[in-house]
Amino acid sequence: MPETLSCAVHQPNLFPRLSTLAKLARADVWVVLDDVQFNARDYQHRARLAAAADPEAQRWLTVPVHRPRGRDSRIGELRLADPAATHRTMSRLVRQYYGRCAHWAETGEIVEEVLAALALNEHLAVVAEVSVRAMLHRLGWRGDVLRSSELPARDGRSERLADLTAAVGASTYLCGPGGAKYLSERPFLDRGLQVRYPPPPPLSREPGMRTASALWAFAARGAAGVRDALAADCVPAR
Repeated sequence: MPETLSCAVHQPNLFPRLSTLAKLARADVWVVLDDVQFNARDYQHRARLAAAADPEAQRWLTVPVHRPRGRDSRIGELRLADPAATHRTMSRLVRQYYGRCAHWAETGEIVEEVLAALALNEHLAVVAEVSVRAMLHRLGWRGDVLRSSELPARDGRSERLADLTAAVGASTYLCGPGGAKYLSERPFLDRGLQVRYPPPPPLSREPGMRTASALWAFAARGAAGVRDALAADCVPAR
């Protein structure tokens, strides 16, 4: 365990984008933000599959969910609306998009882990977290994963992030481009914490890659290729 830890706080995203994956891979600790309000327009229950030959040609892979408290439902409360149908759709679509790619074998292993999670539980957050873990594992990441619902934190946006960073014993918070738009550093400074803004990896800035799931990169380049593409900006923890 390094003396100085870095922390990333992010919702569990289904088959995350490269920029999200890179931020988490830079961190020593990923705090899964599972106790905030579900956003149906975000990437928590869906991913954009990019065509193998044309990454700008994309379609949504969506996991239908049941919100037990309507719009007030938290991410961790969401249940899979039809796990069996989702299993069939996910298996068919991902193979349709990437089954002929050079690195389908290892990409298919990532998908199989998620399909197994679909069969074993009924919560979206668990399934999405498995998809992230499966990718991080193949990048050689050996960090820790904790959940915000199990940690003490205040309600304010930046206050919550600062509290979560301190709660896991980290001294540095890694902030992505989206969070940089609203983040206030004051709560971090008050707790003696640092904020870093690592840039998105160059690969994520190529056509189509800003919105596409990292599945495309794994299928086209393999885990080693993705790791190399992120290496300049992203070093696995520990």
